[in-house]
Amino acid sequence: MIGVEILPLSERKRQLVRDELAEAAMKLFAFQGFDETTIDQITEAVGVSRRTFFRYYRSKEDVIVEFIGSLGSALRATLAARPAGEPPSVALRGAIGLFVDKYDEEQEKSLRIARLTVRTPALLGRYLERRARWHDDLAAELGARYGHEAGDIRLRLAAGLALEALDAAVITWVDRDGERPLPELADEAFGLVGPTIDGMIG
Repeated sequence: MIGVEILPLSERKRQLVRDELAEAAMKLFAFQGFDETTIDQITEAVGVSRRTFFRYYRSKEDVIVEFIGSLGSALRATLAARPAGEPPSVALRGAIGLFVDKYDEEQEKSLRIARLTVRTPALLGRYLERRARWHDDLAAELGARYGHEAGDIRLRLAAGLALEALDAAVITWVDRDGERPLPELADEAFGLVGPTIDGMIG
C-alpha cells in the first residue's frame, strides 16, 4: 500500500515483546500495586527473562512514564490538526482529549494507574518532568495557530491552564474513585478556565 510504512519482521517482534511487557506490567500495577509488583512477576507473566525486560525498560517506573509520554508526544500534532476556526479553549480541550479518551477506554485499569501516578512520589516526579515538555509544545503551537510571537507570556499561561484543567479533572476522578466520568470532569474544568484562555489568546 502506498504511504504505509512496513516495519522489518525483527522490529515488529521487538515491538510485540515491548508491548506485551508494558501490558503485563500495567495490569499488575493496577491490580496489586506498584511497589508490590516485581520485575520477576512482570517477566513471568510474559514468559521472558529479566535481561529481556531491561533490554526495553530501565526500571518499573519507565513502563508507566513511557505510556504517559507516548500520549503527550502527540499533543502538539493533535492541537495542530484541530480546525482552524476553533476558539483556543476548544482546540486545547480537543488535544487534551488524547488523555481523556485513552483513560476512558479502560476505566477500571486507567483509574488505578492514575491513582498510582498521583500518589507515588517517584512516578509523580517523572510525570511532572514530561508535563513540562508538553507545556512548551502546547505554548509553541498556540503561538503558531493564533499568530502570537514566540515567548509571549500569554501562550505559556494558556498552555498551563489547559494542563492544570487536565490534572484537576484526573485528580478529582481519582479522589472520587471514578464516581463521575473523566470526560465530564474534563469538560467541567475546561468550562471554568476556557473564558480566561480565550480572552488571552483569541
